[in-house]
Amino acid sequence: MANQRQTQRRWPVWAWIVLLALGAGGCAPGQLQDSTPPSLPQDLLIQVYFNHGEGTYTDPYRQQPHPGTDLEAQIVEAIAGAQSSVELVVQEFRLPRIAQALRDRQQAGVKVRVIVENTYRQAWSGLSAAEVAALSDRERDRYEEGLRLIDENGDGTLSPAEIRDRDAIALLEQARIPLIDDREDGTAGSGLMHHKFVVVDGRHVIVTSANFTLSDVHGDLRSPDTQGNANNLLKIDSPELAALFQEEFDQMWGDGPGGQRDSRFGLKKTLRSPETVVLGESVVRVQFSPTSPTLPFGQSTNGLIGRTLNGAAESVNLALFVFSEQALANILEQRHDRGAQVRALIDPSFAFRDYSEGLDLLGVALAPKNCDYETDNRPWRNPVTTVGTPTLPRGDLLHHKFAVVDQRIVITGSHNWSPAGNHTNDETLLVIQNPTVAAHFEREFERLYETARLGLPPRIQERIDEQARRCSGQA
Repeated sequence: MANQRQTQRRWPVWAWIVLLALGAGGCAPGQLQDSTPPSLPQDLLIQVYFNHGEGTYTDPYRQQPHPGTDLEAQIVEAIAGAQSSVELVVQEFRLPRIAQALRDRQQAGVKVRVIVENTYRQAWSGLSAAEVAALSDRERDRYEEGLRLIDENGDGTLSPAEIRDRDAIALLEQARIPLIDDREDGTAGSGLMHHKFVVVDGRHVIVTSANFTLSDVHGDLRSPDTQGNANNLLKIDSPELAALFQEEFDQMWGDGPGGQRDSRFGLKKTLRSPETVVLGESVVRVQFSPTSPTLPFGQSTNGLIGRTLNGAAESVNLALFVFSEQALANILEQRHDRGAQVRALIDPSFAFRDYSEGLDLLGVALAPKNCDYETDNRPWRNPVTTVGTPTLPRGDLLHHKFAVVDQRIVITGSHNWSPAGNHTNDETLLVIQNPTVAAHFEREFERLYETARLGLPPRIQERIDEQARRCSGQA
């Protein structure tokens, strides 16, 4: 077991490079400033952080250097400062330091409430042998990673103390922190309860694209080369904005665990139009999904994205986990034809699927099967070559959901640019007009774009060519 633990803590090659770049190999202190980009100024009321971006920290679970900002520490810091309340909503919650911070504040008399997606409601340590056997391969892998996280001393056995302090859901339950999921309304759950936000003291709001998991923040224990999925986090100081998030929380919470089934998720929530809040030099618009597909597109969250994109005059830079909303691709085409530069990075697992709008931007189409092309699909007549996938450590994903418009407006949140995000899931979308905030997202995009693989991979081009030959004779 000792040898196994040493293997888990072996630093990857990139970690040594980071150490050398920071002067750990004997470099003079003055070299650090010369070899790293200067820090960007932060807005007074809206701070932006990236787990792959500027700076370094020590991964608290693998004890190795990590480029970027510790997003978990940012959340813990905000919770630790709570004086009256913490309202936390996240799809998946597995990070123990955040759970410990919630327990500490509750013990100090702070009101703490938590909402998660029903798929992730069960504590890892509480799964029975039959439940483990029923897990899919993907979920089994996540379960085994979860057990490694809880098993702090690596002896293969979960002690009561490890479960109490390392299994986040079990920790919340043992601390008797009120906790519900999206089945609290008496249904089998909404499409996805996909929010990722925290409201502290009715004033401070954290909005992030990251789930509270190792794979979304730090990297996998079994894969030392991973750095976690690429994600962003905003810390916002605004009682007005916090009130809007509190309203969203209260709709989902209802009267809490075991109450009158008055919790509302998905389309059961009251329809809420976009709200605008002015924060110092920023103008922030917020909208929560989903919106009924029976309503006009312009009233939906994707409709707000579309109106924002439609104002682009010079540039639109996209960093998206998934992009499958046809109407948004059509708007981008119009802006491109009028002179705006459009660049897009999409996660490799979604970039070249038949429903990906990345294909439209590249001017090509794929049918899901046979020759059944989508009727409303519209490859660009003047395609671009500035679409591709980022180069990330093997096992990491591009989990961002952001766009930068004309280097001054940011679209971000938990909301994926998809019909499901628009019409099914509980989601957060922010549109922030502020060049200082936008500069941070622009730098992150350029960092990813610098090493991106642009254009169609040969295998996808071959598939398109073969499909075109096979389908050319069919009407």
